[in-house]
Amino acid sequence: MHFDTLIINAHIATMNNEFGYGNNTPYGTITDAAMAIQDGKIVWLGKTVNLPKHTADNVIDVTGQWLTPALIDCHTHLVYAGNRSNEFEMRLNGVSYEEVARQGGGIVSTVKATREASFDELYQASVPRLKDLISQGVTTIEIKSGYGLDLDSERKMLAVAKKLGEDFGITVRKTYLAAHATPPEYKGQNDAYIDKVCEWLPILHAEGLVDAVDAFCENIAFNLEQVSKVFNVAKSLGLPVKLHAEQLSDMGGSGLVASFDGLSADHIEYLSMKDIDKMAKSGTVGVLLPTAFYTLRETKLPPIQAMRDAGVNMAVSTDCNPGTSPSTSLLLAMNMACTLFRLTPEESLAGTTLHAAQALGLSEHKGKIAVGYDADIALWNITRPADLCYLIGQSVLAQVWHQGQVVLKN
Repeated sequence: MHFDTLIINAHIATMNNEFGYGNNTPYGTITDAAMAIQDGKIVWLGKTVNLPKHTADNVIDVTGQWLTPALIDCHTHLVYAGNRSNEFEMRLNGVSYEEVARQGGGIVSTVKATREASFDELYQASVPRLKDLISQGVTTIEIKSGYGLDLDSERKMLAVAKKLGEDFGITVRKTYLAAHATPPEYKGQNDAYIDKVCEWLPILHAEGLVDAVDAFCENIAFNLEQVSKVFNVAKSLGLPVKLHAEQLSDMGGSGLVASFDGLSADHIEYLSMKDIDKMAKSGTVGVLLPTAFYTLRETKLPPIQAMRDAGVNMAVSTDCNPGTSPSTSLLLAMNMACTLFRLTPEESLAGTTLHAAQALGLSEHKGKIAVGYDADIALWNITRPADLCYLIGQSVLAQVWHQGQVVLKN
């Protein structure tokens, strides 16, 4: 056998049920293990002592360091212009998130700055955020539009997202989120604006800029009927859907996205038992966004135990955005998922690997260490996998690969 790259003497958290994950082996761990990579894929996995006869172009002895699947940030608004630290101050002085939005702040504030930015300005503003995420082991990221709210600006955001993935050698999933807020020119005309959202979607999809479709279902955004209209267009184009749901109130959005066999319902602090059951039946992932919960000083916890009991898989993400989660640390989000939401470290790692891949429709290629999967892997200077959650945002990354290619080496 010949390998492009062979990693030996590693401890590997595979997150793979073939090695006991979800049964009796925490993290699906293989100790004193080896992994072989050929043509961007994992082609051999097991104990180092059991390696078959082979040759390899590159042999890396990691002497007891830990390998995990590379991390996946499955919900971000990473491409944007402007700054909203003023709103952070407003909220700390007692102004609610809803009132900030009604005063012209919130999403609409970022829309103005993003519309005014050129493609190059928007790209350059986004690069440092992406680099931060890569430095914490992220090689797959979802980037949403939704700060353009007109055809040209939505196109610009999605094109920037596409170029970021190409330039940095990682996987970027581009999500169309024009149904994020009502732009000023359509104030009081939500139905008319949703008609435009539906009109733009096939255009941008034909240009190769859309991998999935999202919306914001909430009292300050769009109702079930309006979201359904957008989702029906997505369905006609063969595009998967996801939804910002139950962040501030229970509007039944999670049940709606489940009825479309959606990839995920995200935020879900106010998720009901009825919709949990619907998500369990459809396989819709619940995406937890603890950094937004923390920033907004929310007190309504997502129903974690009820989702566990129902078998709803839970992902964890940064929700990187300028208003409610100005964070580029997925490791911090993992810690917060444990400390605020009481996930276990194993659940939190699954939430940024295995279940995050599911939330992006990538479960057949990414999210676990398995033969035939993409060689998206991260090497960490840690004692045990729980350190990734325990160390409160510290970056302990030694090296990260995307499809067998080194993306970052510290």
